[in-house]
Amino acid sequence: MSQATARLLEGTDAAHPDGQYSTVAKWFHWITLGLMLIALPTGFVIKYIKPDPFATKLVFYAIHESAGLTILFVSVARLAWRIANPPPPLPAHLPVAMRVGAQAVHGMLYAALILQPIFGFLATNAWGFPMQGATAYLGFIDIPAVVAKDETLARALQATHTWIAYALVVLLVLHVGAAIWHHAIRRDGTLMRML
Repeated sequence: MSQATARLLEGTDAAHPDGQYSTVAKWFHWITLGLMLIALPTGFVIKYIKPDPFATKLVFYAIHESAGLTILFVSVARLAWRIANPPPPLPAHLPVAMRVGAQAVHGMLYAALILQPIFGFLATNAWGFPMQGATAYLGFIDIPAVVAKDETLARALQATHTWIAYALVVLLVLHVGAAIWHHAIRRDGTLMRML
């Protein structure tokens, strides 16, 4: 194989000097972002919505829970894809501290994206509100409860779900901030790997 062919297979070109993620990996990334832009805001405002005749609170729960569970499915598929199709290595020009930081944030993001919806789903079950009826997954798929109603357990699961949500926001700020910093300040092409 020629050097030009090897570079093409790695996704290296003028716009992507350090290689790029595969098309499937890019789709997973941006779909996850879209779902998070639904799940996080609805999750943070639900407790402030008062019950009303239009069942607005139930609509928010249905949207939040469906987006969250979809994030779980997408994240598991995304992680499987990443294991089977490793991304391009981090550029050699990045200092060791940046490499370690990037890997740590990515690892914690994957963990949070998988654990967050699991704790949310279990909390919903423990509160006695499985994803059925008005809050069925995607509005029409009833998912049986896997945990019996238990208020003490529900409070613990809910607290964990909430703390992971805050951690997720911090990780997102770090991730997006780093991407902007690499692109606007360092100008090293790192952001282009996902575009």
